[in-house]
Amino acid sequence: MEGISIISMLLTAVFALGCLYLVLMPLFKEESFLDHTRKSQSNGATKEALLTTLNEIEFEFKMDKLSESDYRQLKRQYESQVAKLMREEETPSQKAIDSDLMAEVEREIEASMQKRKKGDGK
Repeated sequence: MEGISIISMLLTAVFALGCLYLVLMPLFKEESFLDHTRKSQSNGATKEALLTTLNEIEFEFKMDKLSESDYRQLKRQYESQVAKLMREEETPSQKAIDSDLMAEVEREIEASMQKRKKGDGK
């Protein structure tokens, strides 16, 4: 103990407590953990997980590990979730396609009207 001073022991203790604080602090912030998991799990990953679960349910049913009523209930539940995700994925892209298509159609109509005006003026 002669070689170790009280100051060095205190600094070591403060350093250890600081490290412990930095390691444990994220575990107590539930909101940041939940936000991170929500952001990291995209619709595509969720859809893939649901489809994998559907395959597993079917496999277990064929292996006689699930009753038919349980199989049908679980299958219906997961299929509705997959369908909901697919509708959510489809909606924004359909709107973008529809607006782009409408803009193109309007340009073509405008161009054909311009051609007719030029043709009638001759």
